[in-house]
Amino acid sequence: MIKTIRAIIDENSTQVPKLKPNVSNKARLFITAFLQVFLVTANTYFVSRVACLGIAAASFGISYIWTMNVRRINASNFWERITYATGAMCGGLMGVFVSKFLIN
Repeated sequence: MIKTIRAIIDENSTQVPKLKPNVSNKARLFITAFLQVFLVTANTYFVSRVACLGIAAASFGISYIWTMNVRRINASNFWERITYATGAMCGGLMGVFVSKFLIN
């Protein structure tokens, strides 16, 4: 039995329901941004102090997080972008505090 293109389109024309944003997606965005900027900030601090072990660990972490980040951060709306940017801001601040604590 040969189906026409129109018949195939009609069979498959049901719309896919749009997923509602939930808290866990925003939490993931926040945590991803937080970890990435946290590690970049810590790495900058470690580089300025020539702390080789810290540089190695932070550099590895940055690259590893980025491999997950590339697929995940397609922030499509305003609030997802705000969540990501807030996570990045907090990660930067904590990166300085933690790396300063580890060096001292």
